[in-house]
This record gives sequence, C-alpha cells and structure tokens, in this order.
Amino acid sequence: MIIGYICKYTPVKLLESMSIECVRIEPSYIDNGITEAHMHPNVCTYVKGVLTEVFKGGYDGIILVNCCDSVRRLYDVLKNAENGKMIYMLDLPRKSGDQSVAMYASEIKKLIQTFTDFYGKKFNVQDFIRYISTEQENAGQFNMPKGNDGIRLAIMGARCNSSLIDLLKKAGADEVLNYTCTGDLLNFMPLPDFSAGEQDIIEWYAGSLIRSIPCMRMADIDRRRDMLKDIMANVNGIVYHTIKFCEFYSYEYSYIKDNCRFPILKIETDFTQGSEGQLITRIGAFVESLKGSNNKVERPSHGTRKTIVAGIDSGSLSTDVVILDEDYNILSYSIVPTGASIVDSANKAFSQSLKRAGITPQDVSFIVSTGYGRINIPFANKQVTEITCHGKGAYFLNSNIRTIIDIGGQDSKVIRLDEDGNVVDFVMNDRCSAGTGRFLEVMAKALEIPLERMGEEAQKATEDINITSICTVFAESEVISLIAQNKKRADIIKGLHNSVASKTIGLLDRLGRKGAYMMTGGVAKNRGVVEAIEQRIGDKVHIPAEPQLVGALGAAILALQEIKVKHVK
Repeated sequence: MIIGYICKYTPVKLLESMSIECVRIEPSYIDNGITEAHMHPNVCTYVKGVLTEVFKGGYDGIILVNCCDSVRRLYDVLKNAENGKMIYMLDLPRKSGDQSVAMYASEIKKLIQTFTDFYGKKFNVQDFIRYISTEQENAGQFNMPKGNDGIRLAIMGARCNSSLIDLLKKAGADEVLNYTCTGDLLNFMPLPDFSAGEQDIIEWYAGSLIRSIPCMRMADIDRRRDMLKDIMANVNGIVYHTIKFCEFYSYEYSYIKDNCRFPILKIETDFTQGSEGQLITRIGAFVESLKGSNNKVERPSHGTRKTIVAGIDSGSLSTDVVILDEDYNILSYSIVPTGASIVDSANKAFSQSLKRAGITPQDVSFIVSTGYGRINIPFANKQVTEITCHGKGAYFLNSNIRTIIDIGGQDSKVIRLDEDGNVVDFVMNDRCSAGTGRFLEVMAKALEIPLERMGEEAQKATEDINITSICTVFAESEVISLIAQNKKRADIIKGLHNSVASKTIGLLDRLGRKGAYMMTGGVAKNRGVVEAIEQRIGDKVHIPAEPQLVGALGAAILALQEIKVKHVK
C-alpha cells in the first residue's frame, strides 16, 4: 500500500509503523490538460503539479493538510475524482500549546480510524514504540561545525523537490541542509514511558510534529528566527526558495536579507523543468562567490614562452571567444551566431579565434566556458557562470564599476561588485523574455527593421508612446495595433526602448542603485536603450567597445587564474 502526502506535519512515522509505505509527492511537471479541466488557472503551480502526479496513478490514498486555500481546493477535486481511494484532509492547529497538541492528537486518531475502516489497518502501540525508538537515533538537526574546505548550504523557505537539492550539489555545494517544508529535521521530544497508553503515545507524537521547526503558516514563528543563528554558524550560505505566485515566504526572506549580514540567495520555482537553466546559473554564481572564485589574480610567469588561455561564452544568440596571453593581452576574439548546435557554434568561434591569433589548439593551456551552453562545450577545462565572468570582465575593463547591467538574448541581469571586483549580489529576470534581446528581436521583425538599426531609428521620434505590455507576446500585439493606428515607426521603437529600460530599472532597484555603471550584452549596442536607462538613473552608463565579449573576457581571465593556482601548487 502506497500513501502519498505533501506536508511535514503528516504523521508519517506512525503510519509506517502500521506497515504503510508513505511517499512524499514531488511533482516535476504540470499537465495543463488535467489542471485546466479541474482547477481555476490561478491555483498555485505546486498544487497543479500534485494533481498531475496523483492523476498519473500509483497511490492507494492521499493525505493532505489544510495549509492553504489551494490545498483545500485540491482536496475537493481529488475527493470527487478519485473514487475508491482514501482522500483525507488533516486539520492542523496553527499554534503549538498543549491544547493544540491535544487537538492534533485527536486528528491523528481520526486518521488511524479511517485507515482501519478503509483498509483494515490497525494501530499497535508497541509496534510504534519499537519503530520510533530506532528512528530517534538518526533524528535531530545537523550540527557539524563548518570546516575550512567544502561549501555547506541551508535551503529555507517553501517546500522543494529532491531534484533541487541535487541541483545545489551539482552546482558545487558539498552538503545541503533542508529546512523547508520537505525537510526531515524533526526533533523528537523524550519518549514517554513504555507503559504509556495509546493516547499518551499519540499526544507525544503530535507534540513532536507541532513543535518541530514551525511552518511559516503557523501562528508563532519566533523559533524560526531563533534558529537562524545556529543555521548561520553551521553553513556558508542560505538558499531561500519560494514558489511562483506564492509570496508567503518572501516576508521571511526580506527579514533575513535586511537583518542578517549573511550570504543569501532567493530562488523561485514553479515545479516544472523549464526553469532549470536559470536556476543552475543563479545557484552556480552564488556558490562561486562563496568559494571566493573572484579573488584577484597575480599574473603568472612561465619562462620565455607565454601562457595562452581562452574564454568561451555560449549564449542564446551568439557564441563569443576571447584568447588572452599571460600579460592579459587580447590576442584575438570572435563572435558567431549560436545556431541549432551549441557544440558546432563553439567549435566555429574557437577555430576563428585561433586562426586570427595564428595559433593552434595545442597552444591554449586552459579554457573556461560560460553562458547557458557552458556545460556542453566538450573541449572546455572548467565551467563558470556568466554572472561571475561578467563581473570579472567588467572589473578588468574598468575597476570603478560597481553595477553591471547585462541584457542578453535570453535574460537580463544586474550584478553588484565590491571595490575588489567581487560579485556580492545579483538579480535576474525570470523565464519571461520581456526586456531582453529576444524581446527587441521580435519587435524588429514586426516593425520590419534590422535589429541593429533600431537605436538609430529611435532618434527620429517626435511622440512619446507608452508600451504598456511587458510580455513579449502581448507587446507584439500592442505594436501591431499601433501600426494600425498609423503611428510612426520611430515613435513605436522609442516606446519599446523605454519599456526595456523600465524593466531593467525594476531589476536594478531590487539591488539598489550604485555607480559607476557598465552595460554588457548585445543590447548595449542599442543606443536608444542605453539612453533610456541613463535618463532614468540620472547617471552615465559605460559601454565597452565590444559589450558582447565581456563574459568571454571574464572567462579567459578566470582561466589565467586557474593556471596561476596550478602553477603555485
């Protein structure tokens, strides 16, 4: 018998002592056909994912907890649709006092009776005592002090899948401590006397559940703040997870961000696989900053023959390569469109750069890849996120830079540097293409103008037009409507530039404004967008000679750093 559950307050250990297999439901995708047929479109993505998972089959029953309105709606849907299965809703008290414990013990007893009536399963006190006694040995919080090597992360906030934990480890975290709703950090209270009756045992277990690390939906969450000191003493950084369109946990994130001077990264997921690319970039950059990968580089000396390295930035629209020697001289570079094959584009860009530099692949000592396609470059020696690489490249070009605005083909980023060029904070847009190069590319096609001419055309504008839609699809419809109204193309383009600038300023203000500013990425070549941003921040934005190459330049500099580390060893 397999019972699916979603909440850490579910009495899993008690049910397992009754020979019931309990499986936490971890949705990985959403079947829109199922969800649209049974739920309102605005129901949270997690609940949609659970509904999809349950409808796939494999569960003999489902236990829910009344944590929010979306879960209550899920209960109604499953109760009506899953005939012949036990669909049960636990009524969880919001407080942790003795009366609440007694109330929840009563709820657990009702659940046991339902199992007896529905499946013929009976609860045995002695079986539970034997089972829980063995479990207590492995219970308790992670309490290992930090070592000098390795990165330990705590993940807090809303429930997360085990795949997210795996992603954190893949990004470089050596250990991850899960303090979310799906964490197993349950501290049992002292076990009562073995002669205790059923009521005493169940009340003890109910108390252990309710008095564990409180969910944010509980009335008293002071203990969550009390445990922060212990968490920060045992880990290198905190990854704070929220669910898209559910801002409940964002209040705690804001408290930690504003009151604790401690490395923290906020991520948001919707329980689908589509956001994994950006998550890898964000998490990877965070771990890189914790490892101190931005430390200044002393230039190595290797005798008469100079060391040569390369950086490859595999982006959504272009693949860029920079080749450096050990004195930080740029020997050559190339920019080629990223076509249907990441590997083919990287090979082409690298070959062009080698030819222009007059060298062979054997002359290159180390290669660092960055960008969304970085992990798929077979000849790269190391992969580093574009956030770290843009920080390294921008600081190399201008050491006064404190804020980088990177608008690429697929996403937008704002990166904050300290006086030594270290990345200390960053924000990214979500998967929406609003405010990116792709947004402008779509609009250029609608307006029948080459993308590279949009900045020049906008200089002819005579009327201020406000593009109200930030969504690429809706904005394109709005542009077509403006064309139908016989609005001038230059005026429409200027409105589009203002729309991109507004989206960018929204990201910038999440970090706070701090000059000097540099803009990187292909959109930096669009003077209209640059001017619109400068007007809003009231400050100059520095534009490199080739803004698309900043990421590849930073990757090449990090390759030199890697050579230096190996040379010292």
